[in-house]
Amino acid sequence: MNLKVRLVVMNFFQFFVWGAWLITIANYWFGTKQWGPAEFGAIFLTLGISSLFMPTLTGIIADRWINAEKLYAILHILSGATVFCFPLINDPDTFFWFMLLAMCFYMPTIALTNTIGYNALKQAGHDVVKAFPPIRVFGTIGFIAAMWITNLTGNKATEYQFYLSAFASIALGIYSFTLPKCPPQMQATGKSSFVQLFGLNAFKLFANYKMALFFIFSMLLGASLQLTNMYGDVFLDEFKNVPIYADSFVVKYSTIIMSISQMSETLFILTIPFFLKRLGIKKVMLLSMVAWVLRFALFGFGDPAEGLWMIILSCIVYGMAFDFFNISGALFVETQCHPSMRASAQGLFMMMTNGFGTIIGSFISGKLIAAYFTVEKTVVENGQTITHIEKEWPDIWITFAAYSLVVAILFAILFKHKHDRTALENANIGH
Repeated sequence: MNLKVRLVVMNFFQFFVWGAWLITIANYWFGTKQWGPAEFGAIFLTLGISSLFMPTLTGIIADRWINAEKLYAILHILSGATVFCFPLINDPDTFFWFMLLAMCFYMPTIALTNTIGYNALKQAGHDVVKAFPPIRVFGTIGFIAAMWITNLTGNKATEYQFYLSAFASIALGIYSFTLPKCPPQMQATGKSSFVQLFGLNAFKLFANYKMALFFIFSMLLGASLQLTNMYGDVFLDEFKNVPIYADSFVVKYSTIIMSISQMSETLFILTIPFFLKRLGIKKVMLLSMVAWVLRFALFGFGDPAEGLWMIILSCIVYGMAFDFFNISGALFVETQCHPSMRASAQGLFMMMTNGFGTIIGSFISGKLIAAYFTVEKTVVENGQTITHIEKEWPDIWITFAAYSLVVAILFAILFKHKHDRTALENANIGH
């Protein structure tokens, strides 16, 4: 099979297994299980907790001791087996621990996908900056496909979303044993120091002012990403509580509306080589930050009727917000580090974005929403007084937009990087 096709299959199912439940789990949590919002915030914390150490740890293992594609395969099989157990759990605390275990297996595979793909393309003589984005776009297509299957089959609030994810993950794990070999690049010697022995060299990147700032802002942008994943679908679904919107297309097919965001990704991924080589990483990431401001602000003013265009536009700009940060950021890390620490450095990038970034986004946003943007409303229905807890979504999204704007301004001022297009084209990333 053609190399690029093999990598396309890997990327498609890498994000298919996540898209099957990531956006819709809130509907299962609140609707089917009727568990509380406090425990739900903890569920998304598992993404952050696992990303604090697992991507870096597995990156070190892949750099020193085991082929990356084999480690990747094992992790997906274990992740799928754990997700398969989700429907059997009837306690939110137990669900938390199983989710944490599943994320410990799954989150490092995102960085390993990049490592395996970059290595295979380099070995085949391809330019990674040009060749990888069109391959990575199929990961987004896989995410969309899973979302649509979950929504259109009526399973966005049922356990079948987890079964779909589990079977796909195990199948991907088995397939991954056939991927191009990606052997460790750093060979241990008898004189290796502790830092060298355990592959901690990647942390030396923090000693570089530019790279340290890059990782810090990656963390802050990672927080923005989780705000969208946590609250986007629930925000659209809760328009059902407003009588004039209760039967709207947005409410019935909220997950499909959200999938426009991923469709937009497929377009913006293909523009990355153009923008990255002409503008450089600073301007590309700055565009990402501006897009995050628009993403949240448009949600804040949108609704399923007259403001539907704002919701749609918000989903479209999400493609730029996500891709110009995640994909460009991973490529930037690849150009800045030695091949001997490539998996470790990608793991470090994951730790900052999906680790600390997720924790900031899920924990602090949950506290802020509970304290300042949640109200109790009492209504009389059929002669009974019922109290509803409602979130003030417009204020929530505008607050998130303000946060993103502050991050963008600070990044523009503090991050110093002189773009050298010739150096990027001649860097050790494709030949």
